Amino acid sequence: MQLRNSNLDKLASETFDVLIIGGGINGASAAAALAGKGVKVALIDRGDFAGSTSMHSSNLVWGGIKYMESYDFSLVRKLCKSRNHLMRSYPSTVQEIRFLTTVTRGFRHHPRFLWAGTWLYWLIGNAATRLPKFLSPSALRERESIIDTSEAAGGFEYSDAYLHDNDARFTFNFVRTALDYGAAAANYVESLGAQRQDGTWVTRARNVIDGDTFEIRAQVIVNAAGPWVDEHNAMTRQQTQHQHVYSKGIHLIVPKLTSSQRVLAFFADDGRLFFVIPMGERTCIGTTDTRMESPDVHVTDEDVAFVLDNINKRLKLAKPLDRDVIIASRCGVRPLAVKASAGSGRDFLQLSRKHVIDTNAADAHISIFGGKLTDCLNVGEEIVAEVKRFGVAVPYPDYRWYGEPPETVRQEFLHQARLMDLDAMTSPEASEPLTTRLWRRYGTHALDMLEEIREDPRQGELLIEGTEYIRCELHQAKRREMITRLEDFLRRRAKISLVVNNDQIRHSPGLREACEMLFGDQAQARYDEYFADPHDQTPEALSPVAAADNPARSESLKWWRDARSRPPPRPLESLRGSERQGICHGGSPYPSLYVRLWSLSVRQVVLEATAAQQDDHIQWRDNREPP
Repeated sequence: MQLRNSNLDKLASETFDVLIIGGGINGASAAAALAGKGVKVALIDRGDFAGSTSMHSSNLVWGGIKYMESYDFSLVRKLCKSRNHLMRSYPSTVQEIRFLTTVTRGFRHHPRFLWAGTWLYWLIGNAATRLPKFLSPSALRERESIIDTSEAAGGFEYSDAYLHDNDARFTFNFVRTALDYGAAAANYVESLGAQRQDGTWVTRARNVIDGDTFEIRAQVIVNAAGPWVDEHNAMTRQQTQHQHVYSKGIHLIVPKLTSSQRVLAFFADDGRLFFVIPMGERTCIGTTDTRMESPDVHVTDEDVAFVLDNINKRLKLAKPLDRDVIIASRCGVRPLAVKASAGSGRDFLQLSRKHVIDTNAADAHISIFGGKLTDCLNVGEEIVAEVKRFGVAVPYPDYRWYGEPPETVRQEFLHQARLMDLDAMTSPEASEPLTTRLWRRYGTHALDMLEEIREDPRQGELLIEGTEYIRCELHQAKRREMITRLEDFLRRRAKISLVVNNDQIRHSPGLREACEMLFGDQAQARYDEYFADPHDQTPEALSPVAAADNPARSESLKWWRDARSRPPPRPLESLRGSERQGICHGGSPYPSLYVRLWSLSVRQVVLEATAAQQDDHIQWRDNREPP
């Protein structure tokens, strides 16, 4: 607790350039960007860092392929560029992964039409991933035997990216980066509201752990409270142009369904995309999309039934999945940014995850609405620009505040690890070599862990049964990761409670030792606190308004309902002159390039789109698979 206590002292005694309220992905990336560029930053969260939306994602870093069908190509373009940037900046963590999509007979589009769309998606993304492929039902079976292809018309394979580690860990690493650059940050510190006094924001804060209150002073406030942005703005009397609506999504974690390292994608009964996502020795399945009136949500029986029913219909399993095999669940809300002045007639299901930064220059106040993990680096840079516009000095505006350590450091770590045969210590239950995991999670500090293991080989031993975590990782966590409660470690710094059921965790001989290492004389209290909470998620009921707006409980777009009555695309040669400019499907507008994708050969499409995007400097590599 020493790290947290020292930061609490700083928060109460110093005056900051910027106070960020909320330690999810938006707040964490903003803190890292500002601190890295020399701005004096404070960061607080009333729970743990990444304690809400940022720990309930699909772990996917994607370019927003679903937004293509709502013609939001500019958003797709932006998200693809952000995805590519993250893959280049974090090659050990954000990695390309193949999506294997099955399309059933009678679906609104022929699989080849959708496959053509993946080519456009690939080109919009600067051809940064492997080429898309069309697959017949037999080819789908060859690639993934558990897919039920009895009703399949075909499918396709394309690429996006995913987080090899969990989302909460990725978010916390930005917090740790901010701390390394001199920021003051503390979890379990609640803002009770703020007032502007003589050009300075004075925020009343409460230490959630012991109830003590104190004040934090800063020139600028950044409200990055995620789903609770509107709530905090009300406390500080901020009028904004945007507000949030809430969409609940759940995932279920089950035993590993397939050894292939690819995402299986389907269209669920209501038309929305539905995923089977690899998670080491486990599989993550979902998700749902349900409009909610509040950001405080739980998994319901209906949610679980929806996910299990859809997965059992689409996979050939020896035994259908039931509730008994569920190891853990993820449940959170997506805060979706909308104009505060917008009427209620908009289609809720068409809302995207794009972020919006709302500023009040007169009060030096910034609110971040919406957003997703894929766009986190852009959020950080945009907050720096807004803070600078408020008159705050940014001493090192060009400093690169993100990314993995230099390759020379990585090679030194790998060389030392090989000399001590570190991978021989890898647990038989581990999903990857120990060398790979330590570098990805700890970077430069993984070298310190090698030294600990050399001094005491017991530090390389597995600590908690059924997991991959070794003793020296607990020392690292205690010193550098501000673990205040046991859940912070089991669920967010690590992902133990996602992959090991609660009873197995409770009875693991190494858990009490872990508690002693992390909490010292508070070990028993923290152990009892964790297991006193049953971690069961109680059912909730939708409000009448929300229920009326969720007829299908899906994230499908409005076009799904409309398109079911449309005829299939007409061949290009049958269209009249005006239709060839992009009119088909009974008068609905389609971008002309998207229509041509249906009729032209793939090679023609590539040539045309490449010529059209010369400004993007698409690089062709000889090692790509042929179309």
